[in-house]
Amino acid sequence: MPELLTIGVFARAARLSPKALRLYDDLGLLRPAQVDDDSGYRLYAPEQLDQARLIAWLRRLGMPLERIRQIGELPTPEQAAQIGAYWEQVLAETAERGRLATFLVDYLSGRGSAMGTLGIRYAARSETGPVRDSNEDTAYAGPRLMAVADGMRGPGGDRASAAAVDALKTLETATVAADDLLGSLAEAVRAAARSVGEIDGDTATTLTALYWSGSRLALVHIGDTRAYRLRDGELSLITVDHTYVRSLVEQGRLTEAEAAVHPQRSLLVKALTGTGDETPDLSLHEAAAGDRYLLCSDGLATTVPEPELRAVLAGPGDPRQILDDLFTRAYAAGAHDNVAAVVADVVPA
Repeated sequence: MPELLTIGVFARAARLSPKALRLYDDLGLLRPAQVDDDSGYRLYAPEQLDQARLIAWLRRLGMPLERIRQIGELPTPEQAAQIGAYWEQVLAETAERGRLATFLVDYLSGRGSAMGTLGIRYAARSETGPVRDSNEDTAYAGPRLMAVADGMRGPGGDRASAAAVDALKTLETATVAADDLLGSLAEAVRAAARSVGEIDGDTATTLTALYWSGSRLALVHIGDTRAYRLRDGELSLITVDHTYVRSLVEQGRLTEAEAAVHPQRSLLVKALTGTGDETPDLSLHEAAAGDRYLLCSDGLATTVPEPELRAVLAGPGDPRQILDDLFTRAYAAGAHDNVAAVVADVVPA
């Protein structure tokens, strides 16, 4: 049997401090192989060095200890997938902070674009669909706020999606400057998460919402509800699904075609749960007259192909007529889930 290493020797080999090793023991991240009954000294086996080095590397990535603990319990291939998903999240959040920093620099230095005076015409719709017997989706559209939420299937899902959207509705009457859109929306989402957490039982919801002022839109997104923008005839998906399968696509481990039929394509890696661990995507967008926005749940997005979405959104009709067309197509394609959507047109005020 290999000789056990003292905590000092093991710490030097793993490039960790003895203090860190004691903390990891207390947290259950890395237990010593043996604790001396008389002295209380921690002793480690040489084969534990790989685990210790992995923890050290993940800490250098800035990964929270609780997430490291969860990854440590997984088989090696799943560890790789989870680390990849975490890093994609870090890159997305870093890019968003970069965009916010650019906006702040431009705004404070007077280089930002002037606030245009624009308005929106909108319509919202949420239906049970032809297959489900209950509706966990919520859709809302108002003069300044558009939102779609998809509650977890089962007891409490409908209340979770409704609670999340209701918490955002306070923004409709709030006095918020265009340069504070993102902060106000982020605070409202924290309130939404608390509302979801107050619901009895284990439930959660996705949430995608746009908050409007002048010519600027603040976007919040968590889960697999989606936001699209049609501009000059080109349809762009402006959210990224927070699903396990999407993380595999981003890592190059699945093609789009494989993802579309993957048995775990609906498995979420992020949602509003009320636990305080939520990290939604937040971003700022500049609107232009003629833009058309679509927010929708997966009951629409996974049923109507994107080229067909683009054709409908680019066609004639007001937002309510566009919704009628989209829902008709979703049902004709055999929508397997609830269907919720908001369509909003940007127009000169």
